[in-house]
Amino acid sequence: MAREMNNTMGRISLSEEVIATIAGVAATECYGVVGMASTKIKDGIAELLGRENLSRGVEVELSDNIADITLYVVVGYGTKISEVAHNVVDKVKYTIESTTGLKVRNVNVRVQGVKVGSAR
Repeated sequence: MAREMNNTMGRISLSEEVIATIAGVAATECYGVVGMASTKIKDGIAELLGRENLSRGVEVELSDNIADITLYVVVGYGTKISEVAHNVVDKVKYTIESTTGLKVRNVNVRVQGVKVGSAR
């Protein structure tokens, strides 16, 4: 389900994938986040996604211009996971609300793995 906005010049439609990509970019900009992980774990190993696949690590549910977002991330070893998750929640909520005009109800962060030697 896409989010649609109407104005005097026409109609704007945002797909869930666009919202997921915006959320993924915002999350990867946070300190301690090495990258996005696939939403599915195979054989107990999380797949680290490249920049072109950030939306695959995000689930978006839209209802009545309210978004619920779940992010699957990989954090760097030695970072405080609770602080990293808190920063991701704040950054993603602010970014989605300011760029799309959607109200964000929930941002859930699921840490899929820890990567050694790559904390920024």
